[in-house]
Order: sequence, then structure tokens, then C-alpha cells
Amino acid sequence: MADEETIVATLRAAGCVFAEEEARLLIESAPTPARLDEMVAERAGGVPLEHVLGWAEFCGERILVRPGVFVPRHRTELLVRLAVAAIGELPGSEHRPVLVDLACGSGAIAAVVASRVGDLSVYAADIEPAAVAVASRNLAPYAGQVFEGDLFDALPAELRGRVDVLVANVPYVPTDAVDLLPPEARDHEPLRALDGGADGLDVLRRVADGAAGWLREGGTLLSEIGVGQIDAAKAALSHAGLAPEVVADDDLDATVILGRR
Repeated sequence: MADEETIVATLRAAGCVFAEEEARLLIESAPTPARLDEMVAERAGGVPLEHVLGWAEFCGERILVRPGVFVPRHRTELLVRLAVAAIGELPGSEHRPVLVDLACGSGAIAAVVASRVGDLSVYAADIEPAAVAVASRNLAPYAGQVFEGDLFDALPAELRGRVDVLVANVPYVPTDAVDLLPPEARDHEPLRALDGGADGLDVLRRVADGAAGWLREGGTLLSEIGVGQIDAAKAALSHAGLAPEVVADDDLDATVILGRR
């Protein structure tokens, strides 16, 4: 088993900017000395730290992740805050608010929103089997139901017209820019979780076109976009009959578009 100083040196040589912090996390998480050596080798070989650890820190919580599953980004904390606020703004009624997390990945967004809201019906869907398995575990404490399939096709029909908040953190990287992503993303996360088509908005347009049929009147769609995609994203939501609004957080380098039915 290597000591901490050696681990730090190994990680630094591999290009890990936060080598000291990563070494500490690896040492704390390794169940055995032999496994620690394996984990250090995996990280030095370019495997995302979160995949090596088996979890990602997101909004102050540990979210289970596994190889082949999209790792939640800190910028997506803005989407979580806005989803919680949208649920809080719902008029009082007898029904439990319904949250749907499309293209859910690990289920991180739905899990954190559910942890902050409390009484909430949670549903999620993803096209990747590995993501569905992980999201099912992350959403189990909130009785969340996770389905495998392509966007709305995965959801039970009885949810039509009943969704209060629809979060869809769909891919928005233009195809030509995928090769410019860090190797940790492009080599270890599903391409379908990264590639948003020619202008990055192909999947968002599909979500927007279907959202009105699933949202309750007054319900809200929320999705993350790039700052250069604002006008095109607003046009897509308007075309789908949703009233668009854009919120940005410079500290998080995050931009979210909301569409209300």
C-alpha cells in the first residue's frame, strides 16, 4: 500500500489538479490496502474520481454513481434550486406534487429535490440501463419510481397531464464540440448523455414538444443550456406552447431555461 505522499505524487503526475484532496478521499474510501492501490491506479489512468469512489458530492449530498453513468455537475445546483422553488410556488391543493426527472442519469436532481421538499411523488427515466439501476438506488429513500426508455416513452401513461415539475437535464453539447470535452467525460460517460446534436438542442426540442402533454396546467419544465443557446432554446419552448424564462448564475457558470404551461 502506498503512503499518502506517494499517492499525491502519483495523482499529481497524472495531471490531477486537486491531488491532495483526491488522495484523502481515496484513502478514506478504500476498504482495504489492496483496493486503495487499485483505486489510485484507476484514477491515475483517467477514470473519473466519482466513478472510482462510487459516489459524487452534489448539493451537499453523496449521490451513488457507477462507471457508465453521467456524473452530476456542480453547475446543476441551479437547476435543483429552481425546481425546489417551482414546487414551493404551486397553489395549495389536495394532490401531492409530482416531479419527473427525464434523462435522469444517477437521479441526482430528483433525489436532492425530494430531500428538500418532503411530500413529493417522484418519477424518473433514462435510456441507459446502468443509469436506471443507479437512480433506482438513489431514489429508493423517496419511493421514487425509475423507468428505462427514451424520454417520455418510458413514463407510465397515467402521468399525462399530472406533472407539476419536469426537470430534463438533457445533453446540450453540440456534436462538433464533444471531442473538446475533458477525457474524463468523453471517455467514461455515455455519449448519449453528452451529445446534443448539431447545435446542442436536439434533445431539448424533443422534450419541449412533448412537455405540454405531460405537464399539469401551470406546470414547469426546467432544463440546463449553454449561454450561447438562449435565443434558440427560448424559441423552441415558445414553439411548443410554453412560456420561456431564463435564469443564470455566474458563480456556478450555469444557465437554466424554464417553460411554463
